Amino acid sequence: MEMSPLTELTTKRTRSMKTRRSWRLKLNIKKRLRLHLRLSCARSLRQLSTKRILDQDSAVKPREDDKSEKKACRPHKTLSRLFHVPYTAVDFVDLGDHMTPKMTPKQNISAMWQEFHGSSNWENLLDPLHPDLRREILKYGEFAEATYDSFDFDPLSEYCGSCRYNRHKIFEKLGLAEHGYKVKQYIYALSHVDVPDWLKRSHAMWSKDSNWMGYVAVSRKEESHRIGRRDIMVAWRGTIAPSEWFSDLRTGLEPIDDNTNVKVQEGFLGIYKSKDELTRYNKLSASEQVMQEVLRLVNFYRGNGEEVSLTVTGHSLGGALALLNAYEAKTAIPDLFVSVISFGAPRVGNIGFKEKLDELGVKTLRVVVKQDVVPKLPGLMNKMLNKFHGLTGKLNWVYRHVGNQLKLDAFTSPYLKHESDLSGCHNLELYLHLTDGFLSSSSTYRWSARRDLALVNKGSGMLIEDLKIPEFWYEFPYKGLVLNKHGRWVKPGRQPEDIPSPLGIETPSKHGREPEHIPSPLGIETPSKHGRSGPF
Repeated sequence: MEMSPLTELTTKRTRSMKTRRSWRLKLNIKKRLRLHLRLSCARSLRQLSTKRILDQDSAVKPREDDKSEKKACRPHKTLSRLFHVPYTAVDFVDLGDHMTPKMTPKQNISAMWQEFHGSSNWENLLDPLHPDLRREILKYGEFAEATYDSFDFDPLSEYCGSCRYNRHKIFEKLGLAEHGYKVKQYIYALSHVDVPDWLKRSHAMWSKDSNWMGYVAVSRKEESHRIGRRDIMVAWRGTIAPSEWFSDLRTGLEPIDDNTNVKVQEGFLGIYKSKDELTRYNKLSASEQVMQEVLRLVNFYRGNGEEVSLTVTGHSLGGALALLNAYEAKTAIPDLFVSVISFGAPRVGNIGFKEKLDELGVKTLRVVVKQDVVPKLPGLMNKMLNKFHGLTGKLNWVYRHVGNQLKLDAFTSPYLKHESDLSGCHNLELYLHLTDGFLSSSSTYRWSARRDLALVNKGSGMLIEDLKIPEFWYEFPYKGLVLNKHGRWVKPGRQPEDIPSPLGIETPSKHGREPEHIPSPLGIETPSKHGRSGPF
C-alpha cells in the first residue's frame, strides 16, 4: 500500500526527531562520562586501584566509631568522595561543612593497654595493624612532633635553642590538648663537642651551651581511665642543632655503665649524659633531669594506689635517646612497665645492649620507612654482617637494632612522590601519614585514613603536585616579625612565662595533688600563690 506524499513526509520527520533525541541522549551520556573521567583520573589514580581499596575496606570489620561516622550525614561532599577516588586538590579548599574530623572517636583500651605496649611483643597486632594500636602510635608520634614544632631554631632569636612556649600551654598552642596529657618538666641537653666557628650559634642570649631536648608529661585523669593506667610519657627531640649533628657522627661504642659488655654510640651517650657546673641549664645532665622527674611521678602516683607505666618516644636522634632513657629507667625501677615507640631511629648499641634491654623487659616498637636511610645507621656494614650472625653475633663492635619493627613503604601511598628524597623520607610527618594509611604488608594504602594530608608538606615537599599543597609551608607569618602600634616592624618579645628557666622548686602538694614546678621569667623558679609565677 502506497503512502501519500504528506504521510511519507510526516513519517520521515518523526523518524528524524527520534534519531536526534537518541543522539542527544548518547552525547549527554558521553559528556557525563568524560566529565567523570576528567575529575577522577589524576596521577594518583594511576598509583592506586579503587577496586582494591574498596575490597580492602570491606574486608576490615567495621568498628563502632566507623558506624557512628556513617550515621553522621554531611550536607556537602566533594566529587572525589562521591566517586570513591583518592583526595584531589579541591579537597583542600575550605568549602565549609564538607570537611570531616581528622580523627575518629577514641576507644577505651584499658583492657588491652599492656598488649598495645608490647607485653606479648605485639604478636598478631602489627600485620594487620590493629586500629586501636594505630591510634596509640599516632598519639605518641604527635607528641614527638611537638618537640620540633615548638623548638626555636631561629638564629636571629635571642632564645634560639629553647622551647617557644612554657610547659602549661605547649599542648594548647600545638593542638594536642585533646590527647589528655599535661607537661610536667622540660629537658635540656648539653652538646659537648668543639664546633667550628662557622657553625656556632650567634645572637644566643639565653644559653650558649644548652638546647631544649624534650619534655616529661603525664596522662590526666580522664585519659588515664581510657588507657587503663597513669601513663608517664617522655618525648625526645631529633637532630636540629649543628653540634648535635657532630655528636651523631661520633660512631664509636663505649660502655653505658659499669657493665663493659653493654656499649652504645658515644655521640648519643654524650648528649644524654653530659653536664657542666658552669652552665645555667645543664648543671644536671639530660639523664639526671628526666630520671628525677620520672622517679618523682612514679612515687607520687603509686603512693595514691594507681597503676603506672612509662612510655618513651622520639624521632631520629630522639628515638636513640628514648632507648637510653628506657634502659636507665628500667634499671632504676625494675617493676615499672617501660615501653619505647620510636620513629626513624638509628641503631644505638651493640649486641650486649640489645640483650640487656631484653633481659630488663623493655618493650620497643620501631616504626621505620623502607626508603629512609637513618634506621640503617650507624654501621653501614651491619646488614652484611648480620648474614653471618653465627660468626659476628657476639662481636661487641657490631651495632644491633632492638625490639619489634613496623615497616612502612612510602610507595604504597598514592599521595607521595615516588622520588629519591633522603630528607623527605626521614620526615616525621611522612611517618605519621604512612602509619595512618597502613593496613598490612600485603594491602594498599588504607582508604579510610583520616590524618590531614597537608601535614606531610609541613616540613618537606613529598606530596604529589596534583594536590597543590605548598612545600615547607610551616613557618611564622612575616618570618616572625610583627607590626607594632607605632607602625614599625619588630621582633615580638616573649611573654614572661615563656622565657626559659633553668631551676625548679616544688610547691607543696595540696589535697593529694602532685607538686608543681613554677616557672620564673628571671631564670629562677619560685613558689607563687594561685598557681601563678612571678619574680621574687
